Amino acid sequence: MKQATMQELQQIVLRHTTGTVTPTAVPGLTLYRSETARSTAIPLIYTPMVCLMAQGEKKVHLGGKIFRYTASDYLLSSVDLPVRGTVFRAAPGVPYLSLSLALDTVLLSEIALTMSKPVHDAESTCGLAVGSLDEPLLNCFVRLLRLLEEPQHIPHLAPLVTREIFYRMLSGEHGAMLRQTCSGYGRAAQIAQAIRWIRSHYSEPFSAETLADVVHMSPASLNRHFRAVTAMSPLQYQKQVRLQEARRLLLAESHDAATTAFQVGYASPSQFSREYARTFGRPPMTDAARLRSGAEQVVVR
Repeated sequence: MKQATMQELQQIVLRHTTGTVTPTAVPGLTLYRSETARSTAIPLIYTPMVCLMAQGEKKVHLGGKIFRYTASDYLLSSVDLPVRGTVFRAAPGVPYLSLSLALDTVLLSEIALTMSKPVHDAESTCGLAVGSLDEPLLNCFVRLLRLLEEPQHIPHLAPLVTREIFYRMLSGEHGAMLRQTCSGYGRAAQIAQAIRWIRSHYSEPFSAETLADVVHMSPASLNRHFRAVTAMSPLQYQKQVRLQEARRLLLAESHDAATTAFQVGYASPSQFSREYARTFGRPPMTDAARLRSGAEQVVVR
């Protein structure tokens, strides 16, 4: 039964993908397709979301941690995380297929409040996790994707199916991580606040003391919990965000490397070029030209 349901998921994704990344009319739902496997990892930022693999396999690197998932799993990101992703088992005629559903933290919080499971301010856990995809959760996602073929029903039924997906996620093996993140208090909420602050101030220099004051933690406690959630320090996180934003600017605004370096907060264009090449595999302008030519896919979840 589960195999037939997964085959239906694959067929719907195949029918509705129009490129590498396909936004859909269902709020928060995006489809992904790749005809080629990759030997190198693509740097990108995962936003809060749940991802399902319809076909293929992927390895995701977060700091020094590696997460591998297939069509038997789901991948859950509870906060914004700079990662590197590598697609396996993809070829013309047998493409990599996946989907992501953005997490609505307001809706998650509302559902969590109705559940009897308490929220404990336990030790912080990693903001990225792989879980086992059971048949009830798979069925929910298939029902959500079926709405792409009955778009007139999306406004009425998509919120109901999405709510059920979030309920099952909160009830599942990584529900505690989600409940901590969306609770609005405790260490997980403070780290989420620190991440949002860095994303908003990525081009500005800051100290550990400054960030600790913002989220009302001691510097030592902030660093420990931040590393537990993101597998990197706040300054390492800032650097990854700067480089991702620099890549976006190079593509969108066609600036030169030096101008882009200053825009994202680098005082030294040469340091920027070295770190950019180390992260993306090529110097800034070479990388941007390759991306514009379509020779490389930028985002595959």
